[in-house]
Amino acid sequence: MEKLQPTDEAAFEKLMREYGTRVLRLVTFLVKDRSLAEDLTQDVFVKVYRNLPRFRGQSSIHTWIYRIAVNECKGYLRSWSFRRIVPRAWIKREGDVSTEQLVLHQSERDELFFQVQNLPPMYRQVIVLHYYADLSIGEVALVLSVSEGTVRTRLHRARQQLKKQMGEGEEWQWTSTSGSSN
Repeated sequence: MEKLQPTDEAAFEKLMREYGTRVLRLVTFLVKDRSLAEDLTQDVFVKVYRNLPRFRGQSSIHTWIYRIAVNECKGYLRSWSFRRIVPRAWIKREGDVSTEQLVLHQSERDELFFQVQNLPPMYRQVIVLHYYADLSIGEVALVLSVSEGTVRTRLHRARQQLKKQMGEGEEWQWTSTSGSSN
C-alpha cells in the first residue's frame, strides 16, 4: 500500500504545533514586547506557509523557520514605528522549572534576562539563538547568514559584555541544553 503524503496544510499545522511556542519565545527576546512578538510570530508563520512549497531542505526546518523569524525582527527593528516606541513587556516561561528552582534562582535569572535584553541587537541575537533556542554555532551562523567564526566572536563579546554588566566578581557558567559548544 502506498504511503500518503501530508498536504501542505497538514505539514504547516504540524510546524505550528512544534515550533509556535519556540518562535514566539525567540521573537519576544528579540523585540522585547510580548504582544508585538505575537503579531510578528503570526507574520513569520504566514511567510512559512507561503514559502513551504519552496523549502528546498538545504538547512533543517527549524533553522529555516528561525531565519525567517530573525529577519522579521530585523525588519521591525529597522522600522520607523520601532524608533518611536520603547516596548517594555517581559516573557516568562511557566512550567519550565520546578517551584523550588524558581524561588531559589528567580532574581539571578531576572537580572541575566534584563542584561541580555539590554545588549546590542547583534549580541542579543547570538545569545538568544544559542542559549535560549538551543541552536548550535553552525545553526546560528545559518540563521544569521554569517560565518561560524563571526558567531563565535559575537558570543565571546556578548558574554564579556554581560560579565562586565553583571559584575566581574561573579562566576558565570554558560550552558546550553543542546550540548553544543560555546
